[in-house]
Amino acid sequence: MVRPKVKRDDLIYPDLSYDIVGILFDVGSEVGFGHKEKFYQKALSYALKEAGINFKEQIPVKVCYKNKPIGIYYFDFLIKNKLVLEIKVRNYFSKKDIQQLYRYLKARNLKLGIIAHFTKQGVRFKRVINLNDS
Repeated sequence: MVRPKVKRDDLIYPDLSYDIVGILFDVGSEVGFGHKEKFYQKALSYALKEAGINFKEQIPVKVCYKNKPIGIYYFDFLIKNKLVLEIKVRNYFSKKDIQQLYRYLKARNLKLGIIAHFTKQGVRFKRVINLNDS
């Protein structure tokens, strides 16, 4: 995929984000609206592989207290071991969805997540940043 140079240098992972968003739009355009989330996930998996982007799907991430597991999150996608991509099929971003992605970032100590919604109007996305990473 040939992409123009990203002009902003104050973004976290600008080139990777640009690539991911482009893939989201390609999948949304090709698949269209109204399908199950797992269908979009499968299409994204194919598209990420085709683009040569390293990722894992539905990976479990433990949350621990004093080295004892207290729960498990499942990421839709972990891309290049540094960006979480969560997908939804709905027309709005809820506070709950954004908080969920933020908790995922904290659990894995990652800086950036993208939440993408496949809507009637096309793909919508938000970047979620973990400012408390160490």
